[in-house]
Amino acid sequence: MPAELSPQVRDFLRLPNPAVMATVGTHGRPLSVATWYLLEDDDLVLLNLDGGRMRLQHLRDDPRVALTVLDGDDWGTHVSLQLDVTRIDDDADLADIDALATHYTGSAYPDRERPRVSVRAGIRRVHAWGRFA
Repeated sequence: MPAELSPQVRDFLRLPNPAVMATVGTHGRPLSVATWYLLEDDDLVLLNLDGGRMRLQHLRDDPRVALTVLDGDDWGTHVSLQLDVTRIDDDADLADIDALATHYTGSAYPDRERPRVSVRAGIRRVHAWGRFA
C-alpha cells in the first residue's frame, strides 16, 4: 500500500534537494550514491541512471530502493523514503534526464551520447526528521 505524504513533506520533496539513493547490490550488500530525483504529480519518484551503471542491474534484480533527501541548509531535516520500482524505461529522447537536470541546474543534461534509463518508484514508507518530526 502506498504511503501518504503530508503536504509539508510533499512540498519539501518537490524542491531540488540533495539526495542519496541506496540499492541492494550483489550478495545483498547495500550500494549508495548521490543522485537527482523528481517527485512527480502522481507521487512516483523519478530517478534516471546511465544505462551502463551496475545499480541499474541491481534495481532490475531487486526492485527495492531507498532515497534519503536532505535539506541543504539543515541536514537534521531530512526525509527517507522506502521505494519499490514500478517501471524501468529507456529514456531514448532524454526527456526525463533533461527534466531532472533542469530541476537541479536550470539547463538540459549536457551528455547527449550515453544512453539513459528512467526508473519510477512508488513510495512505500516515509520517515521524516527535523522540522517534520
